[in-house]
Amino acid sequence: MGFRPFVYRLATRLGLGGRVYNADAGVVVELQGPPEALAAFEAGLQKEAPPLARIRSLRRERVATVEGEASFRIVESQRGAGRQVIVPPDLATCADCRREIFDPGDRHYRYPFTNCTNCGPRYTIVRDLPYDRPLTAMAEFAMCPECAREYHDPADRRFDAQPVACPACGPEVWLATPEGRRLEEDWLDGFREAIARGEVVALKGLGGFHLACDARNEEAVARLRRRKHRPAKPFAVMARDLATARRYVELDADGEALLTSPEAPIVLGRKTEAARRDLAPSLAPGLETLGVMLPYTPLHLLLLAEGPEVLVMTSGNLSGLPLEFENEGALERLSGFADRFLLHNRAIVNRADDSVVRRVAGRTQIQRRSRGYVPRPLPLRGAAAEGPAALGAGGEMKNAFCLLRGAEAYAGPHVGEMESLEAEEAWRLALDRFQRLLSLRPEVVGVDAHPGYRISRLGREFAREQGAGVVPVQHHHAHLVAALAEAGLEGPALGAVMDGTGYGTDGRIWGWEVLWGDASGFERLGHLRYVPMPGGEAAVREPWRMAVSHLWDAFGPDRGDRLARRLLDLSGAQLEALQALVRSGLNAPLTSSAGRLFDAVSALLGLARVNTYEGQAAIELGEAAERAVRGGYRPRSYPFALEPGDGRDGDGEGGRLRFDLRPALRELVQRRLEGAPAERLAADFHETVAAALAEALGRWAEARGVDRVVLTGGTMQNPLLLERAEQLLRGRGIGVVTPVQLPPNDGGLGLGQAVIARRRWVQGVSGGTR
Repeated sequence: MGFRPFVYRLATRLGLGGRVYNADAGVVVELQGPPEALAAFEAGLQKEAPPLARIRSLRRERVATVEGEASFRIVESQRGAGRQVIVPPDLATCADCRREIFDPGDRHYRYPFTNCTNCGPRYTIVRDLPYDRPLTAMAEFAMCPECAREYHDPADRRFDAQPVACPACGPEVWLATPEGRRLEEDWLDGFREAIARGEVVALKGLGGFHLACDARNEEAVARLRRRKHRPAKPFAVMARDLATARRYVELDADGEALLTSPEAPIVLGRKTEAARRDLAPSLAPGLETLGVMLPYTPLHLLLLAEGPEVLVMTSGNLSGLPLEFENEGALERLSGFADRFLLHNRAIVNRADDSVVRRVAGRTQIQRRSRGYVPRPLPLRGAAAEGPAALGAGGEMKNAFCLLRGAEAYAGPHVGEMESLEAEEAWRLALDRFQRLLSLRPEVVGVDAHPGYRISRLGREFAREQGAGVVPVQHHHAHLVAALAEAGLEGPALGAVMDGTGYGTDGRIWGWEVLWGDASGFERLGHLRYVPMPGGEAAVREPWRMAVSHLWDAFGPDRGDRLARRLLDLSGAQLEALQALVRSGLNAPLTSSAGRLFDAVSALLGLARVNTYEGQAAIELGEAAERAVRGGYRPRSYPFALEPGDGRDGDGEGGRLRFDLRPALRELVQRRLEGAPAERLAADFHETVAAALAEALGRWAEARGVDRVVLTGGTMQNPLLLERAEQLLRGRGIGVVTPVQLPPNDGGLGLGQAVIARRRWVQGVSGGTR
């Protein structure tokens, strides 16, 4: 982060002698000189530090003076036991480097790997610590005399910048065919010509491959969708500059600051009229939102400087597989997607997919935490900061593990869905790298309690290899504790955890849960009424199945069948097949899932009968509701009931109250039959869910004597629901805690798992439900 050259300049300015070096415990500065100069140095160290540097702690001790020492030096890193630091995240290209790559008189002109101390790759190129060039992907590139001069000059912006390079000595870029044959044409001209022809280009970036095409060319975007077998999942775009991003996405000041920050994430925002008019309709079909990012490497800046001002820039991977990050693997697996490949010879050591953020309820919510944020640690407080090194293996979906070391939590990069051997390998590779960087061996591993998950098996295998203990952690308990740990709260706390799927302590599929608990354990206070999932996992892919199930629950089987025929256009044979599944009980588990309820309502309103990507039906339902509210509609809450749980419907231990939304569903269906617009009904449904949450949490908050509740889980990425629930709760004098630094979805589970595992290990217990 440019800290040692800063120290050098400060010490030299004050006439101090000594040295500065990196060590496992941090940056070590040895100084000698007059007391007033030493005091000025200590004050300046904190007041004048580089803008990207973070001083987490500062310790001072007296040492013996060195006779005759007058000068100050930067010396080689020292390595030993007790490593306490980690390499910083990757940083977007700084203004100085941007200026150089577009200056014909500069030796970095049009060079796609230009960087300095203030920007460029960090995590994605490092193999081990200390963060010195021989331990990075730049080890094979010997510096030319000019780069070496800058690298060794403490007064230079590139002093000790490990990735420093130029056209004379650094990595290079070339264009290739899908067969891997290198093309002789200029790579930049060739890329622009391919995009102009409507082709798809697979390009190797900072942390992996992207698939790119002209975001204004509907034919090209549709072709990419066909090739990738991705009929509806939205594509992110990269805009040339902030002015271009503003043209296509509505951004507030905070959104603009995020786009231009060193982290440079994808920012989700509402499409503008220009986006609806000028961009390809199939970029984000059925959605009013669009994910946009700005060029964050010199390569991206050069690609967008001329030609299309906005490119599709979506992750380069096969569906369900991790992000491609090596030339050979990309050529093998992406050749059916891309017409051209833009490759380079700087190795990507650590994958890092693009991070995704959104402004929700007045706060920035990270929905995917990876490039730009990983491996920056999160501070832990109180009991969460105490105990042995621990690992949370993460979730089966949106996987990201989390390691605890002392009072810090290190969330790993986004791995994704754990449904393949390739995903398992990606998880192991990323975890191995983190262990090496942290010099850490977990004593205990927290895994999801679901017995059939790949990630649970993987976590147990890892624990055996490490000689560590294993603690199974209930899914929604992990969500609750992750939110508490991030906020620095101890608990016990009251929280609503709403998502699609979580294995419950009663063997059923949970998903709309009200819990009271902390890292030591939890009590289940309430949940949504159970209904069957006809077909099991098929019901996740096909929301119309859940619509039928909820119709049967609300209206009974006979009328439910009649309504299903009318609203869902189902045949008698289809309904009989579903009934047979439910009667047999072999593939129709009971669920209290909020996600499956949102799916059902989306299907009933004619918005989405199938999920071609995770959460599609619920996302389209939420967007329909937002359209109604933005259009001036004032939604109203339908009737609902909070009924006592008696154990007969599978409440399980601790079940005390059930959310009964059958009255609301009956009214919604009736209004739908009367011809009410789907968007208004979607808004009413959201208002009803928010009202039910506020009523139930208000009762429990009063009973438990608390004035603050947690709202988390993937469903709480729904902006309208979170904002409205928070408004209603605040109206009752109840504050809201929700994750912001880690995703509320399963991408944040690892933190909760690790904290719970650590606490139970300290307490010597393995259970947790009381």
